[in-house]
Amino acid sequence: MKSQYVSLWLLGAVLVLCSVHTRGLRRCLISMDMHHIEESFQEIKRAIQAKDTFQNVTILSTSETLQSIKPLDACCVTKNLLAFYVDRVFKDHQELNPQILRKISSIANSFLYMQKTLQRCQEQRRCHCRQEATNATRIVHDNYDQLEVRSAAVKSLGELDVFLAWIGKNHQDTSAAW
Repeated sequence: MKSQYVSLWLLGAVLVLCSVHTRGLRRCLISMDMHHIEESFQEIKRAIQAKDTFQNVTILSTSETLQSIKPLDACCVTKNLLAFYVDRVFKDHQELNPQILRKISSIANSFLYMQKTLQRCQEQRRCHCRQEATNATRIVHDNYDQLEVRSAAVKSLGELDVFLAWIGKNHQDTSAAW
C-alpha cells in the first residue's frame, strides 16, 4: 500500500516537472515595460502612417503569418521579428523629425534588449526554432523585399502595432514580464 502511494507521488512529481519544463520551452521571460513601447509608438503612429504610400499592401497583417503561430513557436518568431526590426526596419528608415527619431530610437533600444534576452534563452535551449517559425519569418522578409527599401521600412514601422499586439496576445500570462 505504501509503495503504491510512493509510485503515485513519483508519477505526479514527474508530470509536474515535465509541465514546468514544457512551459519553460515556450516562454522566455523578459523584464520589459511593453506599455512604454506601445505608448512611444502611439505618439508617432500617425506621422509614420501618413508617409505610407502603399495603403493596400501589408507586411505583417494580411499574410496572417502571426495569427497562425503556435505557442511553441512564439519565442522563436518573436526573436526573429525583433531581429528583423532591429537589423532591417530601423536601419532602413530615414527620419528627419528629431522627436520621431527619438521615439523610434527608444523602441529600437527596447527591441535590442528583448532580442538579447531571447538570444540567451535560445542558447539555453529554451527557445526552439521549428520550420513553421522559420517559414513565418521568411514570409515577413519576402513581403518586405517586394517593396522599395524606404517604403518597406515605413510600412513595417506603421504596422508595429500589429507586432506589439501579437506579443501582448501571445504572452498575456506574463504581461508584467513582457
